[in-house]
Amino acid sequence: MKPRAASQVREVADMSAVQLRDIIDVDFLQKFQDAFAEAIGVASITVDRDGNPVTQPSRFTKFCMEYTRGSKTGLARCMECDRKGGEESARTGKPAIYDCHAGLVDFGVPIMLGGQQIGSILGGQVLIAAPDEAYYRKVAQEIGVDPDQYLAALREIKQVPRKSIEAAANVLYLVANTLSKTWYQQNRLKHMAELINDSVLQISATMEELAASAGDVSTNQNTLNDEIQNVNVVSGKINEVMDFIKDIADETRLLGLNAAIEAARAGTAGLGFGVVAQEIRKLSGDSKETVGRIKEFTTIIQESVNKTVTMGQATSVTVEQQAAAIEEVTASVQEVTSMVEQLNAMANEI
Repeated sequence: MKPRAASQVREVADMSAVQLRDIIDVDFLQKFQDAFAEAIGVASITVDRDGNPVTQPSRFTKFCMEYTRGSKTGLARCMECDRKGGEESARTGKPAIYDCHAGLVDFGVPIMLGGQQIGSILGGQVLIAAPDEAYYRKVAQEIGVDPDQYLAALREIKQVPRKSIEAAANVLYLVANTLSKTWYQQNRLKHMAELINDSVLQISATMEELAASAGDVSTNQNTLNDEIQNVNVVSGKINEVMDFIKDIADETRLLGLNAAIEAARAGTAGLGFGVVAQEIRKLSGDSKETVGRIKEFTTIIQESVNKTVTMGQATSVTVEQQAAAIEEVTASVQEVTSMVEQLNAMANEI
């Protein structure tokens, strides 16, 4: 089984690589944001860590979008207010409530993950008290918009107590950060389940190969034991032949002795026959000695064969035990595979 690369199993340590869209269901967030904005009466929009919109604006006012941000000067002032509010929320990691240059109250809600900000929910565009129309006429002149139209749009702005704005920001903070953590954990869970599943499948395949190899080893060992047993049988037959040759050598020696006796009785006429009889006796002695040495060798062979058979039988038992253990491990791995598949299905359903 090939080991996985460290980058495949190491958890994401650099949160700067995590994008808001990667861990939050934007469609769900949009629906929640729209419903929340309508229920509370505040404008809201979600942006990523770079300030790029992730959702569409919810309940944005004409006063802000068409008039204040619609002018070059007003847009610059709004962006400066958003920057300061964003910096404050990023610094504290908590919602920041601030007054905009145009006299409205806004908020910035950081979306945190692993101690780092990966996005924000910006909103507000509400009043906390009755507006001073003289002040807004002055602002209209400064940013270059029609004062009467500006005041008409101002009168459509909802008045909300500051405590309600703070409560709304805190609710958004809790929900958004819970969602980010939940979806991030879901993605991690899914990724880990996939890694575990791949690893278990590789382990299972390896165990199956080992089981097959163990079976082949067991079969080969049994065949080897049979062949060794055949060698043992042949060694026994060789010993039988050696005993037969020994008997022939003994009889030849006896025959040579008798021939020598007869040659002695024949006197001078039997001298040549006596030499032959002597050589026959010598050959008989050499044959008997050779048979003895061969028997020693066959005895050693038999002892070695017996040891080999014993060791082979022990190896067969061990291999069978290993095969049984591998089958049990394979069954367990298959159970784990099934559980990982269920885990992966659960991760996809979260």
